[in-house]
Amino acid sequence: MRKKHATHRVAVVTTPNAPLFEIAVPCEIFGMPRPELIDPPYEVTLCATVPGERVGSGFTPDATTLDALEEADTVVVPACADVDDEADEDLVRALKAVAERGARVVGLCSGAFALAAAGLLDGRRATTHWMYADKLARRFPLVQVDAAVLYTAEGNIFTSAGTAAAIDLCLELVRRDHGAAVVNELARRLVVAPHRGADQAQFVAAPVPIETDSSLGPILEWARENLHQPLRLADLAARAHISQRTLIRRFQREHGLQPSHWLREQRLRRAQSLLESTQLSIEEVAAQSGFGTPASMRHNFARFLHTSPIAYRNSFAK
Repeated sequence: MRKKHATHRVAVVTTPNAPLFEIAVPCEIFGMPRPELIDPPYEVTLCATVPGERVGSGFTPDATTLDALEEADTVVVPACADVDDEADEDLVRALKAVAERGARVVGLCSGAFALAAAGLLDGRRATTHWMYADKLARRFPLVQVDAAVLYTAEGNIFTSAGTAAAIDLCLELVRRDHGAAVVNELARRLVVAPHRGADQAQFVAAPVPIETDSSLGPILEWARENLHQPLRLADLAARAHISQRTLIRRFQREHGLQPSHWLREQRLRRAQSLLESTQLSIEEVAAQSGFGTPASMRHNFARFLHTSPIAYRNSFAK
């Protein structure tokens, strides 16, 4: 049986005329009860800087005041209406207090500007919608702005790029709370990808080709089936009957990341799944997921998942 978690309280901040999509994403992902997946469910509260004020599309949320942030385990600040406006002073003070007590603070899209105004991003790597990245860097020079990624995780502070990247970050938070198996099923229900790595590009230069002969689909499926092998770039290129340089270009165009990064993500997913669903030893999991040695797997878990394989199994094993 999966361990039963304590109720996790999520506060979603609304600001006047804020875009509705980024508000709806955390409400859908955290707020929709799915007891067969997450029990007890997240407890979601909408908190408005100006209660009764409309958000995008003329919708007026049933929101309480910012006082609810004091009890939240996760505070989500969605996009704002205008990045040139100064962040609400009460919200800035509340975010500082939230971070000081160690709660999780999340900025979706231009919500990063409020986190930056509160000083939460000083000295940290952060992202926002690529259209606003230069403004964020100019206004807050202590922030290490990275406009080339989908989301960032720095301690208990998280930021995402624009629009759809909010889904990626919220799913990543669910994965951290409840494991890969839960988030994979949740993603299937939402009809979205279960996991796009944080370092994947915000956008790719061209749409994914439809033609079978130009798609990397078959080679990626072959790679997934052979993750236990010490796959190299040369192996993938040979399998696809193209040069390594062509493979790199095609990977970047179709998926927005390097082949080595994609392989690492697949190995991490395989290891997570094996740790959750089997009693294989750490050595066997490392071998079957292609890390080769437990030391290599521990290094990748520490760097990219901020935990160890043993700690992950203890948290998420069925």
